[in-house]
Amino acid sequence: MSEPLLPTDPASIGGHRLLARLGAGGMGVVYLGRTESGSLAAVKVIQSEFADEPEFRARFRREVEAARRVSSPWAVPVTAADPDAAAPWLATAFVPGPSLEEAVRRHGPLPVRSVRVLGRMLAAALSEVHAAGLIHRDVKPANVLLAVDGPRLIDFGIARAADETAITSTDLVIGTPGFLSPEQAEARGAEMGPASDIFSLGGLLAYAATGHPPFGTGTADALLYRTVHDEPDLSGIEADRSEGSDDPDNPEDSELPALLRRCLAKDPADRPTAEHLGAVLLIEDAVPEGGRIDWLPEDVVRSIADRSAEMLALPDIEPTVSDAPADEEPASPSRRRLLVLASGAALALAAGGTAAWAVLRDDDTPAKPTARRWAIGVQADLSGAQRTAGRAQEQGARLAVEQFNARRNKPFELTLKTADDGGTAGRAPAAARKLIQDADVLAVLGPTNDQTAHAVLGAYDEARLPLLCVSAGGLVLTRNEYRSFVHCRPSDAALSLPMTVYLLRQNAALRPGLLQDRTAQTYAQETASINAMMLRQMGSPAYPRVIPAGTDDMGPVVADMLRAGISSFIYAGYAPGAATVARELAAAGFDKPRLSSQAVIDPAFLEQAKEAAEGWVLTSSFVDPAAVPGSAPFTAAFRKRYGAAPGYYAAEAYDAVNLVLQELVKATKAGRPPRRQELAGLLRKSRYKGITKEFSFKPEDGTFAGWGIFLHQVEGGRFRFLGAAPSEV
Repeated sequence: MSEPLLPTDPASIGGHRLLARLGAGGMGVVYLGRTESGSLAAVKVIQSEFADEPEFRARFRREVEAARRVSSPWAVPVTAADPDAAAPWLATAFVPGPSLEEAVRRHGPLPVRSVRVLGRMLAAALSEVHAAGLIHRDVKPANVLLAVDGPRLIDFGIARAADETAITSTDLVIGTPGFLSPEQAEARGAEMGPASDIFSLGGLLAYAATGHPPFGTGTADALLYRTVHDEPDLSGIEADRSEGSDDPDNPEDSELPALLRRCLAKDPADRPTAEHLGAVLLIEDAVPEGGRIDWLPEDVVRSIADRSAEMLALPDIEPTVSDAPADEEPASPSRRRLLVLASGAALALAAGGTAAWAVLRDDDTPAKPTARRWAIGVQADLSGAQRTAGRAQEQGARLAVEQFNARRNKPFELTLKTADDGGTAGRAPAAARKLIQDADVLAVLGPTNDQTAHAVLGAYDEARLPLLCVSAGGLVLTRNEYRSFVHCRPSDAALSLPMTVYLLRQNAALRPGLLQDRTAQTYAQETASINAMMLRQMGSPAYPRVIPAGTDDMGPVVADMLRAGISSFIYAGYAPGAATVARELAAAGFDKPRLSSQAVIDPAFLEQAKEAAEGWVLTSSFVDPAAVPGSAPFTAAFRKRYGAAPGYYAAEAYDAVNLVLQELVKATKAGRPPRRQELAGLLRKSRYKGITKEFSFKPEDGTFAGWGIFLHQVEGGRFRFLGAAPSEV
């Protein structure tokens, strides 16, 4: 997906007229560019703060040299570059299709035949990479773009020559956890060779065939450990014996799961070469000379076509700071509104997100100036699966804004602007763009879940627009060093901390059972990892079990845990799985402490578990406002405004907006609030006592620094709020 250029973006780079932004990351920005001949290119430009650092410039120069040495129809070619420019840049041929990661996330796993064709073409690309004396070192789904005629391998940013000394430290893990090889995971640089890329390719193909990474999800440390010690999870791949195999007694050469296991062998010597892998996969998928292979499902092909149509419909060239002509003849004001940049001061304001607009009427009579209404934005799921939580946040935020506007001595008026992302990562960027491009929006509350938050954090950070999350909670949200993110709740992993304390207080931590349900992916991994660590540190190691995603029959694993003599039970996963486990435990007569975290505080748990849910204790980052004495005025105001009791997250959203208002009022001068960038810094340094918790943050990364964890228990078929969770034994 492309985004408009920002006012501070350059107009051109190395003869490429810039048309739009394709993305931004830690090292730089990627633009959609057009050459004088009309061809399109993806132009990657290093950020200025890195360009002067010799290590970054050397790495970028190495990327250029590496990419130029690879010649393959399945690798994106370099078309131009200047690693020695003041702002080093690299241009590659533009591929409008989605990445493999995006295609699988949106449309599900690919058919076996598609995976085989994908593997053959990428093996051919890696064969060229290795023939050039290079190791790619970051073969992953996000680095493969899909086109109708085949995939394209991209991003040689961490590739290095096999016979050269790496610039990076020998004990530094390079690559993407979950798709790197065991030798990468253990930073065994001397052992890294072409076989490392084959392991990563095996993981990529496993992801394409199953829809999940072969070593699960979770924290980087957990992924690295499983890569080195665990067998890959290839569940969901049907056996695919090729017809016409010359060696029917050797299933490793004809069945995709067995072939992937060879690629994912822990010992590099046991993996096939790229040439051998390509030859094996060539058996049934040879392409006629001059012909074309239909290798992708229809829905993915349709997605490629839609993306191509969208990206190739070139946007109008937006004026930028560096190329706005001073003597350009303005269009007639009677035909359209004009953006007036009357002076250098106004230009600076526009760059900071507070553009000055002059609206002229059709009769050319200047309108009377009116007081500007600044805004708080809400990006939330207002129409999707989590719309109950999203709407509660929107209502709590709106109540806070309305109460602010009712003050007598307010420094300015505020309004609330919403953007519905439907709770999906696909819709989230457009919703964020709506709020980012509105210069009146000073801060944004949301999004509702981790997937949507992860999809837009980079965009909000690029715009330096403060983003306050009260419901999304994964550790992955703070993995990057975002500058404008403010996490208004403890992480999902932190919600596991009180469970050990609770069990110790109940004298039920002698042998706790810990079940990780991989259906919940990262959420379950974080919950299980923290619980296992805490219990071990407190001298009560858990009896752990892990079940594959989609497991319906929980009976065998529950029976095994009961035979092991567990004295309590912790479930790491979502509400439907918890309900299934609850019924199994109840049928076995197990009534000892049973715990889980806030994903299970869901009506589905009560409906599906019924009486078996009684007694379960659950941790959360939110309160039940009706059960908190200090929130009585809020609850009454909410009922008066909306005719119903506030739902979960309504009070947290109300608090977060009042936190923003506190800092806005303190920093407002002459009726003008602080700029976005300044407000982000102020919020990270702030302290605020709300009705739900005390808010404070780590200034360096915006993570929540308070406690703010609560307990709920199922009683009488409902969730009863117990209050703050214990933090000390």
